[in-house]
Amino acid sequence: MTTRVIIVDDQAMVRAGFAALLAAQSDIDVVGEAPDGAQGVELSRHTRPDVVLMDVRMPGMNGLEAARDLLHPPSGVTHRPRVLMLTTFDVDDYEALRAGASGFLLKDAPPADLIAAVRVVAAGDALLAPSVTRRLIADFVKQRPAARGKPAQRLKGLTERETEVLALVARGLSNGEIARTLVLAEQTVKTHVSRVLTKLDLRDRAQAVVFAYESGLVAPGE
Repeated sequence: MTTRVIIVDDQAMVRAGFAALLAAQSDIDVVGEAPDGAQGVELSRHTRPDVVLMDVRMPGMNGLEAARDLLHPPSGVTHRPRVLMLTTFDVDDYEALRAGASGFLLKDAPPADLIAAVRVVAAGDALLAPSVTRRLIADFVKQRPAARGKPAQRLKGLTERETEVLALVARGLSNGEIARTLVLAEQTVKTHVSRVLTKLDLRDRAQAVVFAYESGLVAPGE
């Protein structure tokens, strides 16, 4: 299947470079570009891409606002693309994770990383590179106490094993690493992750990481 992508960035050269790189891949189709968040949202609603590559800082509607609009659309709008944020390590980027973005990519990442990131997100996984996502989450959570209300209560619906798996996901471990840590088959870990997402009504691993920190299950530095 071909992955449909739009690129939202206020720098024309960046858009052109990313578009040329992605369009050269046989399994990726760049279906549009936009210079700001508002136009990006409109373009997404029109073209219905699988993945939106979204810059965080743009004039007018920024990437965080646009991500919220795309991932929490008004009544009657059914299309929800996956959003891959272009980040510069700002703590504000964490808000994109809370809104439902599927991960982050550094703007100066190697071309191969960009291509791989689009494919990972399109496949329904979250791009949780420890060098980016865990730092953003840790920095943010240090500034806010863990929520002890509803998020913590929802943890009670998980089994002991599912809770263990969620904690390891939040620390940035892959399914293979979790399998080795808990001495399980990797397919078994995938099943546990899927059940965690279903029980907690979470979209993907990115939201699972946010939930684990905000519920107090894990804390920065553990």
